[in-house]
Formats: sequence, structure tokens, C-alpha cells
Amino acid sequence: MRVVVVGAGAVGGLLAWALADGGADVTVVRRGVPGAAGGAAVVIDPRGARRGAPVTVVPGVAAVSGGPPDLVLCAVRMMALADVLADLAAWPATPLLTVQNGVGAEAAALAARPDAPLIAGSVTAAVDRQADGTVRWLRRGGIGLAVVSGPVERLTADLARRFEAARLRARVYPEAAAMKWSKLVANLVGNASGAVLGLGPAAVYGDPRLFGVERRQLREALAVMAAQGLRPVDLPGAPVRLLAVGTRLPAALARPVFVRSVAGARGGKAPSLHLHVASGGGPSEVEWLNGAVVERGRALGVATPVNAALLEAVREVSHDAARRAWFRDRPDRLKAVVDGAAELPPGPST
Repeated sequence: MRVVVVGAGAVGGLLAWALADGGADVTVVRRGVPGAAGGAAVVIDPRGARRGAPVTVVPGVAAVSGGPPDLVLCAVRMMALADVLADLAAWPATPLLTVQNGVGAEAAALAARPDAPLIAGSVTAAVDRQADGTVRWLRRGGIGLAVVSGPVERLTADLARRFEAARLRARVYPEAAAMKWSKLVANLVGNASGAVLGLGPAAVYGDPRLFGVERRQLREALAVMAAQGLRPVDLPGAPVRLLAVGTRLPAALARPVFVRSVAGARGGKAPSLHLHVASGGGPSEVEWLNGAVVERGRALGVATPVNAALLEAVREVSHDAARRAWFRDRPDRLKAVVDGAAELPPGPST
């Protein structure tokens, strides 16, 4: 199997290594390299073992040799997806695997590549990319796969076998939408709240005020799922159904359980939105996380005020240092904004 992995970040690096380790011929598209060259995808696994697998590295899709591959794995962030889909125009019928967070990647891929089979992926392994390109696999997790369109059931099963051969847990799901929305629910945990306040998930869930905000956020997302006829499914290493049950328990019972579970859920790595805001902000994945809940809820007539408030707060702190300073380490202010009891003060940029 020939696979082209577009995106050389932590997730792209892990999946490129896993497929190469599982016997695939893997080419990684990594901007900035001078030309096609042999190399290795290197992963430090959760036990601390350093594991490498051979890959070819090229600076762009146009530099991939040998004609259309058997699969393109797109591992860029949602903000860069449209550009990658345009770059793939030369391979209009090549199957595509999308592994972006949130909801929306598959719709964009179907619109841009209507003749290409599509597989959706949900990655639950916690990973971090070091400066030298080595990927630290912090928490085992795994990957969920589901056919979206086209006759790619055998290809999907083959991918699962290769990931499993590399000891990356893989599971094939019968319904892509249920899998992707379940991953979205898992991604919401401590993400937007922590990004706005500069706090980690354990601190977010350890605060009774923020726990209430988080639980309401998750309940809204689950209500949007239910309105679509979707039920949560467990992902490799991510018991989403148990998470859903926890949102219905009394706070006194649920909060201690949530605090313990979220503390180790990411292997010590901060959530994506927290890292994004801390690095300087700009456009973020919140549009496809909380934003997707708000957009789909509006279309279905499901109220999502907490997700809407968190969406706007992340937008604010992503673009305005004054907003970040106003919210930082102030759970009372975020709760007041979510409850509608306070507005953001005017800042220098308004």
C-alpha cells in the first residue's frame, strides 16, 4: 500500500510512523524540506521506547513520485484543509482519510472531491511533536475509522490492521457521524474554558463553578447529537458513553470522578485550544468544535447558549491580549459571561 501523509505535525507523524511500521510505503509531505529524501518517522512510545520506521519526505504534493497513491491521509488542522484539498486536484479519485478534530472536514472533502472515496478518522492518542520532529506518544489511545463514501470497506479494514500491527489501537465504526460527534464531545472537555482562563483541564473540573459550565456545555452537544439521531460511541481509550452518563449525575457525585479522569486523559498535554491561545492566537479549531455545536443546534432548533458563549470568548481571547488578561485565572468572570450576567469590557481594540 502506498500512502501519502499530508501534514507532519504530531498526529501526522504518529500515523505516518504507524503505517510505515505496519508495512506501508509512506511518503510524508513536509513543507520546508529542500526536496525528496529518505528519512524516518520516529516515535517515543508510552513506555519510553524509541521506535522508527522508514518514510520518504517531500516538500509538497507535486513532488510525490510514482503516480496517484492508494490513499492520502490528511493530517493538517482544519484551517489549512481547504488548501490541501486544492493541492490534491491532480488525484481526483484517490481515497482520502481525514483525521481533523471537530465536525466539518468530511463535508469539505466531499464538496471538493466528489469522485474520491472518503474515510473519516478520529485520533484519541495524545501526542506531542518535538523540535527535531520526533513524536512523543504520551497516552496510548488509538484511532477510530469509518467509511463516509465510496467502496473502501476493505481499505478501511486494511488500515485498521496496519495500525494494530504498530500497536496503535484501531476500531472501525459503522457510522462516521456518530464517531465524529463522539470525538467532538470528548474534545470539548476542559478545552474552551481552559483556553479562555489559561487553566488546565484538572483545574477547570476542580472548580465547582466551571464544572457547571462544562457540564452544561456537554449536555448541549449531546442534545445536538440526539437531535440528529446519533448516540455516543466509545472511542479507543475514550469512554464517551460514560462521559455522557456523567453529565446526568448529581454534581456532588460526578465532579470527583471527572476530576480524576480528565487529569490523565491527555497524558499531561494541554488541550488544543489552550495551546493555540498560549501561542499567540489567531484562527482556531473552536469554529469546528463549539462552533459546530452552535451551528448544528441552530439548524435543528436546539438551544446551545453555553457553547455560543464559549465560542465567542475563545474568539475574543484568540485575537485580543486585553481580553486574555481580563479573563486569565478568573473563573468568576467566565461563569458570569456564560450566565449572561456580564459583558466583556471595552478594550483597546474596540
